[in-house]
Amino acid sequence: MTKIELHRTDSDLRMEAVNDLGHTVVMDGSLANGGHDSGFRPMQMLLAAMGGCSAVDVVSILRKQREDLQDIKITVTGEREKGAVPSPYTEVHAHFKLYGDIDVEKANKAVALSVGKYCSVAKTLEKTAKVTFSVEVINN
Repeated sequence: MTKIELHRTDSDLRMEAVNDLGHTVVMDGSLANGGHDSGFRPMQMLLAAMGGCSAVDVVSILRKQREDLQDIKITVTGEREKGAVPSPYTEVHAHFKLYGDIDVEKANKAVALSVGKYCSVAKTLEKTAKVTFSVEVINN
């Protein structure tokens, strides 16, 4: 069982989440909602989690294929349902930039496997959102 503990760090909306190994993430609300914009908003955490989840998969897959991945950068964007409470994501897109001497077909397949099959966060998000991706290989 995964366990995350949260505690408030100010008198407003700033929260710190701590996992069982002591790693922390700071979350806060927007200024408009009474926060101080001093951390990720909870819905932003979902997008970051998808990027991190997919990065682990893609690095692992390309490593097994002996591809020379030097770096990976992922931009994840999301559109939320307008005027709704709650306001889930309806569209999520991840753009992967893979740096190194990498076969483009292998790069596309690795990302497709991650987003479409292995990444638990993407699979969770696709229950409310259309999840898409694009891949860019930058040979050094």
